[in-house]
Amino acid sequence: MGALVYALTALLGAGAAAAGVAGMLGARWALRIDWLVPLGGLELQMDALAGLFVALVGAGAVPVSLYAIGYAGRERRGALAYAVFVAAMLVVPLAANVMTFVLAWELMSLASYVLVLDGARAGREAAASAYAGWVYALMTHAGLACLLAGMLLLTAWTGSPRFADWTAAAPTFGVGARSLVWALLALGFAAKAGGVPLHVWLPLAHPAAPSHVSALMSGVMIKLGVYGLLRASLAWLAPAVPWWGAALLLVGAVSAVVGVLYAIVDRDLKRLLAFSSIDNVGIVLVGTGAALTFAAADLPGLALLALAAAFYHIVNHAAFKSLLFMAAGSVLHGAGTRDMEALGGLIKRQPWTAACFLVGAVAIAGLPPLNGFVSEWLTFQALLQNVLIPQPASNLVFALGIAGLALAAGLAVACFVKAFGITFLALPRSETAASAHEAPVIMRVAMVATAAACAALALGASWVVPALAAVAATLIPGPPPVTVGAWRTLEVSGDFATLSVPAVALALGAGILLPFVALVALRARPRPRRYETWSCGRLLQTARMEYTAIAFADPFTRVFDFFYRPVKRLDIDMHPESRFFVRRIRYENPTRFIVDDWLYAPLGRALRAVARRTAIVQSGSPNLYVAYVLAALLVLLLVA
Repeated sequence: MGALVYALTALLGAGAAAAGVAGMLGARWALRIDWLVPLGGLELQMDALAGLFVALVGAGAVPVSLYAIGYAGRERRGALAYAVFVAAMLVVPLAANVMTFVLAWELMSLASYVLVLDGARAGREAAASAYAGWVYALMTHAGLACLLAGMLLLTAWTGSPRFADWTAAAPTFGVGARSLVWALLALGFAAKAGGVPLHVWLPLAHPAAPSHVSALMSGVMIKLGVYGLLRASLAWLAPAVPWWGAALLLVGAVSAVVGVLYAIVDRDLKRLLAFSSIDNVGIVLVGTGAALTFAAADLPGLALLALAAAFYHIVNHAAFKSLLFMAAGSVLHGAGTRDMEALGGLIKRQPWTAACFLVGAVAIAGLPPLNGFVSEWLTFQALLQNVLIPQPASNLVFALGIAGLALAAGLAVACFVKAFGITFLALPRSETAASAHEAPVIMRVAMVATAAACAALALGASWVVPALAAVAATLIPGPPPVTVGAWRTLEVSGDFATLSVPAVALALGAGILLPFVALVALRARPRPRRYETWSCGRLLQTARMEYTAIAFADPFTRVFDFFYRPVKRLDIDMHPESRFFVRRIRYENPTRFIVDDWLYAPLGRALRAVARRTAIVQSGSPNLYVAYVLAALLVLLLVA
């Protein structure tokens, strides 16, 4: 039964992807059923922006659903919630009024909450999964409260719950009114996107959920938060106010740096990927913020370039992050653990998984010639042209964004060198890693297809980027920011910068193959001499001599100790007869979450203190509760 549901969900995703691409290319339609949903009825509408995100959800669901057939098998538990999750995500970008949007948004959140708790019911770290579900539910409903507040204000001011009426009336509102609503909506959507400091649910929920669910939550669901930001900033409340873009740009830069700093020191493979999602959402927010700032400065060409780069990174991240989570799920499926300290040597036991993870790691690290490199390169080209804005304050914000993005890009390379090397190379560090097995065929097919998509998105950048720029032009009318020259070269802002991904790929391939071709041409026949690896004077090479995940991250912990604020603990167990004989040494150097320590811990203490003081009203007396009801009614009558 479960396999059938996943197969049907894959078919639904394929159909939705086709419909979304048609919407991007200009197909428009609307659907309204008044009796189906109260307070406005069910109302759906397809436009270019909705088409992009519908295509993203649909295309992402196809390989992940096929992967789920092998990962979850025929288990019914979670299959129905998974199908509801995908269907709700497809409705969110199509929603055209408040009730349709809120119902789809809440259904998406509730279905994903059930799927996060599915890890607890499966017996894997039940307490941690339950806590992750609780934090996720708390953050998503706090975000929903902000969304409802902003949407109800717009409904009251316009007298209509329809989004088209908001767009038409927005220019008549004052800047202060639009900024108030934008701040409320931005908080709600940023909580779903996982931007700092509203990211706390993400590194808890993603590792707790089944791997195919994590792939969709990270690769697709969090992008719907970005969709909401785009719709609110460029449609519902347009024209954008300059500080909106600056705020998003700074939040994006901070999110990119914070996300990758925590990813690089984590030893849990899935939590590392979850933290890197915060990093990549930060990159998208940087591009989005730059687009809003350029649009407010009346530079539509640069605004289109930044927005097209953000769209491209949204699509790219959906591909390589889904691939990485699927590969991490294969590691968990084959080795029984996601703790990198207990892995190692999996490249010989899981060669298909290792190859697919390597493709995803190269892509997410922003290395050529894969897709992550191209979208980050485009983002940098947009940011570097901020000198055309004659405002020093804006130039300073852009400089901070460029610095944050550059730091995050460098750290991401080190992060995924660690993730791949510690997990797949060297010798197994545990019995479970030594006895690991490869994933089933259908899981491998899903991973290989997604890896191929990463390569196709890069090599086809000269087709993909203009299509995304055309979608961006429906929000910010302007001249095409990118043209295509010979060798499928992307020409940015005239002659500002050029890039030919096929040429880069050919150059890299030639550089790798050239030594082998030269040896064959020269008829050189080197005589290999085989010998055991030097073991530093030891008689036997063991896994204890390898680099560990903690050891790899230690230099970064030392350099950024002001951020991590590690707490060192050293416990040495001496022999009772002599302190020169040590029986055991235990060393710990855990890092702390600075956002938790500075924001959520004080907030939690304050809320608990308020709760203790207000608990006195819960006396247990029915007479007193009736008095409360009477007092509330009197207050409401006075207000009315």
